[in-house]
Amino acid sequence: MGVREIRTALKVDLDKPAWEQTGLHNRWHPDVPACGKIANNEVVKIECLDWTGGQIKNNDSADDVRDVDLTQIHYLSGPFEIESAEPGDVLLVEIQDVQPFQDQPWGFTGVFAKENGGGFLDEIYPEAAKAIWDFEGIFCSSRHIPHVRFPGLIHPGILGCAPSAEILAEWNRREGELIAANTVPGRDVAKPPEPKNAHAGSAGEEIKQKVAREGARTIPGRPEHGGNCDIKNLSRGSKVYLPVHVPGAKFSVGDLHFSQGDGEISFCGAIEMAGVITLKFTVMKAGMATLGMKSPIFHPGPVEPHFGPGRYLTFEGFSVDEKGKQHYLDATVAYRQTCLRVIEYLRRYGYNDYQIYLLLSCAPVQGHIAGLVDIPNACTTLGVPMDIFDFDIRPEAAVVKHDMGACAFSSR
Repeated sequence: MGVREIRTALKVDLDKPAWEQTGLHNRWHPDVPACGKIANNEVVKIECLDWTGGQIKNNDSADDVRDVDLTQIHYLSGPFEIESAEPGDVLLVEIQDVQPFQDQPWGFTGVFAKENGGGFLDEIYPEAAKAIWDFEGIFCSSRHIPHVRFPGLIHPGILGCAPSAEILAEWNRREGELIAANTVPGRDVAKPPEPKNAHAGSAGEEIKQKVAREGARTIPGRPEHGGNCDIKNLSRGSKVYLPVHVPGAKFSVGDLHFSQGDGEISFCGAIEMAGVITLKFTVMKAGMATLGMKSPIFHPGPVEPHFGPGRYLTFEGFSVDEKGKQHYLDATVAYRQTCLRVIEYLRRYGYNDYQIYLLLSCAPVQGHIAGLVDIPNACTTLGVPMDIFDFDIRPEAAVVKHDMGACAFSSR
């Protein structure tokens, strides 16, 4: 029996600017031209740049994170026309493999500066910071966060099909209303269409301008198509069921992660990487009606790091903020407090706060909502796998402070 050869549906050029590559785009719009065709039931490899398009470098300075141009992101591979897919169908995408490029065996985790992107804890940690991770097979380690090593749960952060014109208009309407009604001083609550640095693949000038004016940003996931959901368990063997809204589906993928913690709290918070993903596509005819589908369905695969149930040190937080203000069943406030409890705990071993913030964002921590009914407090938990450290972090163990060096910071 011969060896099955898997076709590469898209190759990217790591040395060429992302905006010059016609197989990439960075806005959601039904008119972005397909960069290739994939047959129903075909298995293909798709190459992807990291989500910033190569803006972040393997060095010991966070200047690139501080100065990152967020109008460019995310660079996605696609869109691909899937044979026989029509509006109302469901596209079943099976993730068979995800790997970094062999000649780029590293990734990065960043804390964005508060004035340029920010993050979940930017009121407390407003400065830019970065950690570089080196890949060793399934494992990773970082010179910027020493005494830590763990296996990656490699996955794509973004999968989705193009919206129809009607769905795109609905996205822009409701997010525009939220922006107009914003009562949070100094905060962007959503991002409207941004013409600057919009990339529409191989589109001609007229379509490119239309995409720039109307195209939805790739930052949030959305209920109608999935998109940027950053679900760490969608690794090898997972199945994703996506609604189809346009002829050919126009599927796109990108934002590959070597590892990520639940919540990806620092925003640039997974171990971001460039690489190649192997996918199988199957069209389920009239699947949206059959399933009553309003948003994607995910079936996680059997692959994940095997830290036993007794090998997590778990912290809890409630909807009482750091200033002592009581909030009503606010899971966001509770999870923020949970993260702060972990940072406070791990300081004792010599890490600085930014190192821990980066680690919680990219290591395979388990975040859960424990309770949403016991008024006034929501309760959330965060489980830290103790075996990622090469020293004992149990509360009953003697505390040994280590020289932990520092993560990368910016020059100002």
